[in-house]
Formats: sequence, structure tokens, C-alpha cells
Amino acid sequence: MTIIRGGLSNKLFLCSLPDCVDTVGDEPRSVLLRLYGAILQMSCNKGESRQSNKENHFQGAEAMVLESVMFAILAERELGPKLYGIFPQGRLEQFVPSRKLETCELSAPSISGEVAEKMAKFHGMRMPFNKEPKWLFGTMEKYLSQVMRLSFIRDSQLRLYNRLLSYDLPHEIDFLRALLTSTPSPVVFCHNDCQEGNILLLKGCAGTQQKLMLIDFEYSSYNYRGFDVGNHFCEWMYDYNCDEFPFFKVDTQAYPTKAQQMFFIENYLREYEHDFDNLDEVDQMRLKEEMFVEVNRFSLASHFFWGLWSIIQARISTIKFGYLEYAQARFEAYFQQKRLLVV
Repeated sequence: MTIIRGGLSNKLFLCSLPDCVDTVGDEPRSVLLRLYGAILQMSCNKGESRQSNKENHFQGAEAMVLESVMFAILAERELGPKLYGIFPQGRLEQFVPSRKLETCELSAPSISGEVAEKMAKFHGMRMPFNKEPKWLFGTMEKYLSQVMRLSFIRDSQLRLYNRLLSYDLPHEIDFLRALLTSTPSPVVFCHNDCQEGNILLLKGCAGTQQKLMLIDFEYSSYNYRGFDVGNHFCEWMYDYNCDEFPFFKVDTQAYPTKAQQMFFIENYLREYEHDFDNLDEVDQMRLKEEMFVEVNRFSLASHFFWGLWSIIQARISTIKFGYLEYAQARFEAYFQQKRLLVV
């Protein structure tokens, strides 16, 4: 068993047979063991009533069942790794010879174009889940409710937590809801966490066109298209491959330029809108400009969502990461983006 440098929610292990042991039948030589993170259990409600804890445990179990069903469907459609087995705390997946992308690679045109195409295909799927777009604000309201009731003991954490609360987050979520309600965006099946760590560069695909695979679908749901694309653009700014505290780096200048966004959007629309190439240049440009406005507004929701998520993780996660520092970085980016949009 080998620890794999995993994501910020789960713990990942590569489990392989030793060279001296033969496989039986079509048994794989290696599998990926995924242990779910605490956030799915909504376990930061310690000290609340037994009934409340029971409800939160049920919500966590329901989330894990839905995620397992989703993973199995995507595996059957060859849009993700194979599923070998599930158990209450995690699952066994196909180990895909690959490496995760580096943040700096997201801006490479060949990578960006294929991510756009993969995302468009993902958005075109029909999945047996609730198609009402309740996930985004439903989850943020749940997170916000928990954030407002958290307690921290260490002075350094308490200072950061109080600074985050000073942003008047309930007011900001109302502003965000009003802005995005007035922003047209198709409701599609979204990945919701399309960052470099969840995009595999497959080994042995150097000469082929398709060399990427999306993984980690625990946040996937029907949601507004603008969130998925805007969230991906936000991830261009954050590098999680750091060995020193807070274990991430921010480069706000790395947020894609309009030209880079338009390149992504054009590749996306070519796959998503099947008659896109038949439109004249004026109509193509109109669609691209509309989507550009859409995704940059929804990028605000990305910062807000992961900012709240990170505050909760700071309280419940056992993974070494500067979660409160990350929340601070996301809310700073939120207000910076908000100023640009309001102007």
C-alpha cells in the first residue's frame, strides 16, 4: 500500500499485489482505495441534539450513496475509472496509469481545449438525479449555517475566523443570489470541482488526441453551467502542490485573460452546441460573449462556495492544509472579482 498525494477532501492509497503474487482471473494488479473525507458526514455539528446529528448522518450517507451511483454510471459510459467496490467509508476504483495536471498546465492551449471539450460532453449527459438546480445555493446555505456556529480554540485560528465573519457573509449570499438569478445559465450535469488535481493526464497517449480524464465526482450534480466553467477558471490561480504551510500558493494574475477564456468557450460551444459551426461569425461571437459574462459572474459563486467549504474543513479535517488561510484567499478573490463586475 502506498499513500497517494490526494485531494483536500479524501485520502487515497494505491493498493498493489507484490510481484511474487499472481492475479486470479481478470483481477487487477492495482486498485485505488479512496477513503471519504469528513465533510460528507457533515460532522461539524458536535454538541447539537441527537436528532440533529442523526439527520446529518443520514445526509452524509445519502450523499455517499448518490456519489457511488454517479461514479458507477460514469464508469459504465467510460467517462471515468472503473468501480470495483464500495463500503461505508469509501470505495475501490480502477487505478489509471496517469498523473494529475499541474496548475500551470491548465493554460496550455492543447490542455485547455480538451478540458473544454470534456466538460461539454459531461454537461451533455442525462443522469438519473434531481434536475432542479438546488445544489449550489442549497449547499452554500447549509455551509453558511454551519460556519456561523463554529468555534475555534487556537488564537491564530480564532483571529482568522473572526476576520472571515466580519465580511457579513449572510448579506453577501443574498447579493450573490440576486446577481445570479438575473444571469441566464443552462442547467446541466456539472462536475463542480474541475481543478487540476481532478484531471488526469493519461500515460501512453502521447500520439492520440484524447489524453485527459476527469475524476472525483463527489460534488457533481445538476447545476448552472456558468458555475462549472467559472469554477475551472478560478482554479487557474491556485497551486496545491506545496510542501510548506499553508500548502497552497495563489497567483491572481493567472486567472485566464479574455482571449484565453474565449478560446476555452469556443472549444466548449463546438462540442455542446452541435450547430455552432453552422452559425455565422456574428452569432458565434454573440454566444461567446454571452457565455463570457455568464461564467465570470458565476466565478463569484465558486470563490464563495469554496471559501465556506474551507472554513468548515478547518474545523473537521485531519488533512494538513491551511484551510482558514485558503478561505481568506478565496474571499479576497471574491471581493476583487465583485469590484470588477460592479464597475
